[in-house]
Amino acid sequence: MSNNTSKDLEKTACEIVSAGKGLLAADESFGTISRRFSAVGIESTPESRRQYRELLFSTPNIESCISAVILFDETIRQSTADGTPFPRYLERRGIIPGIKVDKGAKPLANFPDEKVSEGLDDLRNRLAEYKSLGARFAKWRAVISIGIGLPSGTCINANSHALARYAALCQEAGLVPIVEPEVLMEGDHDLERCEKTTQAMLVTVFDHLYANRIMFEGMLLKPNMVIPGKLYKAGAADADIAQANVRCLRRTVPASVPGIAFLSGGQDPVQATRNLNAINKAGEHPWMLTFSFSRALQDPVLDKWRGKTENKKAAQEIFLHRARCNSAAARGTYEESMEKTQPGFRG
Repeated sequence: MSNNTSKDLEKTACEIVSAGKGLLAADESFGTISRRFSAVGIESTPESRRQYRELLFSTPNIESCISAVILFDETIRQSTADGTPFPRYLERRGIIPGIKVDKGAKPLANFPDEKVSEGLDDLRNRLAEYKSLGARFAKWRAVISIGIGLPSGTCINANSHALARYAALCQEAGLVPIVEPEVLMEGDHDLERCEKTTQAMLVTVFDHLYANRIMFEGMLLKPNMVIPGKLYKAGAADADIAQANVRCLRRTVPASVPGIAFLSGGQDPVQATRNLNAINKAGEHPWMLTFSFSRALQDPVLDKWRGKTENKKAAQEIFLHRARCNSAAARGTYEESMEKTQPGFRG
């Protein structure tokens, strides 16, 4: 890797995690976005998906809170209504375009209930094409389940190896890799179990990244938050969640990584914002801690829009509100009283 490439990667990574800014994950697969559209009565077609993504990307002032957008293969090839390719449109607004490149989590042979993400075979060529289309970073997601006897060491190792090989190919291509090892929220596990599993996953991921000579200054981490499983009835206090996250990250993530952008993982939008804020308030950190949310930013927007042109402005106002709340949380200055300023709030 040349010195110029290294500098460009580091510069882009730092821009993505600029203070008070985070990422919009708009990289839903056809199946995922079809389910979300169906839930609010929208038919999923290439045009309805294009219109929805343009609604998000064209929201006035969104660049004050959103530094980058993760696109799907279809979306990076689409354009605004006036014919401007989405990557070029985002760049003009000061928002960095990126691309999801894994081909989904597939069953891990001989390990029931566990998965490994695929897509390495043709990745070098795909990365070159995506860069030519305007992408400046990429993302690869691995999923880890907690359960009886899960996760296995084999699953953790297989996914860590794939993440490291993906990251190496990205940096070779001049793209910042966002490494996403997600320990899923599904299950009845407590906070301690999630912390131990997340720590084990991150230790192995960074071992593989180091072995593959990844330049940590030119990558970003997108982990799950350490939180109890959805079915764990006792819950956990915000302060305990914050301390568990900080403790886990300090034990596993090199200080040379510029930033950590949490995924929301199915949390309620306000809950995800509140947890991000608590983590940022839990002391000084060697990395920028921000958000890379999909559902926690988009669910209220979709519920308002419902595919109707007359709802576009109101939906954009809700999107900007959620982005502003998360921008504040990324600085540790969010207060729940901010939710009362949301359009249509009834409290």
